[in-house]
Amino acid sequence: MDFPEQLRYSTEHEWVAVDGVRARVGVTDFAQDALGDVVYVELPDVGLSVLAGSSCAEVESTKSVSEIYAPVSGVVVEVNETLVDTPEYVNQEPYGNGWIFAVEMSDPSEVDALLDAAGYRALVEEG
Repeated sequence: MDFPEQLRYSTEHEWVAVDGVRARVGVTDFAQDALGDVVYVELPDVGLSVLAGSSCAEVESTKSVSEIYAPVSGVVVEVNETLVDTPEYVNQEPYGNGWIFAVEMSDPSEVDALLDAAGYRALVEEG
C-alpha cells in the first residue's frame, strides 16, 4: 500500500492534495484495492457546493458501488473527465491520473482535521 506523505486523508478513504485554496480529491490505494476493478465513475457537477463528509460522487466496481465523500467543504471547480472513458485509472494511478474532482475550499482549515500519512496508515493497518 502506498501512503504519499504530502497528502492528507479522510477516514472514508479519500486523499486530498492541497494547493492554496484548491483541494484535489481521489480515493486511496487502500480503497481502490478494496473496491476491485473500477468500471464506472459518476463525477460530481462542476459548480456543486459540497460539505465536508457529504457524498458527492460514486465509484462502481465489479464488486460494488461506493459513495465518494467530500473531505472538505467548498465548490467543485474541476472534475477528471478522463475517468468517463478510462475509469481504470482509479485502480492504476489512484494518486495520479485517477483523481476524481477538485474543490475550491470555503474553509481551508478543515484540512487540519484530516489524517496525515502516518495517521491514515495506522487507521488501515489496524483494520
